[in-house]
Amino acid sequence: MADILPAFPLSLVAFPGEELNLHIFEPRYKQLIHECDQTGKTFTILPQYDNKEVKYATEMQLIEVARIYDDGKMDIRTKGIGLVKVVDFYDRHPNKLYPGVEFEKLVWDDISDAILNTKILQQISVLYYTMNISNVKILPPEKFRTYQIAHKVGFNIDQELHFLSLSKEVDRQIFMFEHLRLLIPVVEEMEVLRKRAEMNGHFKNVIPRD
Repeated sequence: MADILPAFPLSLVAFPGEELNLHIFEPRYKQLIHECDQTGKTFTILPQYDNKEVKYATEMQLIEVARIYDDGKMDIRTKGIGLVKVVDFYDRHPNKLYPGVEFEKLVWDDISDAILNTKILQQISVLYYTMNISNVKILPPEKFRTYQIAHKVGFNIDQELHFLSLSKEVDRQIFMFEHLRLLIPVVEEMEVLRKRAEMNGHFKNVIPRD
């Protein structure tokens, strides 16, 4: 039998390297997490969106069961540890309640280009300043990795799924850099339009021509 990992289909994209907190309430996924807690085995988060063929999933490690409620529901902490290509999906993992995926494990690296990191951080600074965003923690260039803010740079779902498929950090850097390069002028123009709209109905200082 081919290797099969437990699957947790969710309407979100988790990235390798990302820490993710989840609330578990369905019996099939309570079974999945209980087994991972007892055995140390990993599972996958499989992005699930209507009308989208998803070919990649993130291998997740259970870090901690933070809380178990009286009814068996759980709060858990997890971390993405790898990237897999989905070969096939099964509604039921053999002899289990939860789904499974037949998979091909892919190499996923965390080796970044320092110059690209600096350029991306400069772009993020401009983007967040323009949008008046100040509550996102950004690490210095030597510790920064793109997955840390991939949910916070304006990717749409298709872009997040493509970003997930990139196994090399340099490729992820290039993808994010190009995205920000195109996005920032649009955001700046929208901010200009917003400020103009806010001026409607207010007195304006107009300097007449001589």
